[in-house]
Amino acid sequence: MSRGIVRLIHCSAVEDIREGNDMNKGYWVVAYRKVSDQEKVKEYAALLTPTLGNFGGRILVSPTSVITAKEAGLQQMTVLIEFDSYEFALMAYQSDDHKKALAVLGSGDERDFRIVEGV
Repeated sequence: MSRGIVRLIHCSAVEDIREGNDMNKGYWVVAYRKVSDQEKVKEYAALLTPTLGNFGGRILVSPTSVITAKEAGLQQMTVLIEFDSYEFALMAYQSDDHKKALAVLGSGDERDFRIVEGV
């Protein structure tokens, strides 16, 4: 399976050059198990927004979305972000801008953070 060609442009902007249309999307799936300071989460989100834009990230489920937990699910603040490719999702997480945003969040929150590849 061909993944296409991905090129990172200066200033963290991303251009996706595809050979065909067979790149699988990437997702950040984040469940907040514990939030110690809601204001820090808001500051993290404000810093994160431009970073997501640089990598083509789109928020599908926001921290304020309604959640209905079923089976073994927990009633936790949840975020779902979609990227055009799994590679973009990884690059966004590893970016310097995301690391700066994480520093603002601090260590008081406990999150279940997963980067997954779509089908």
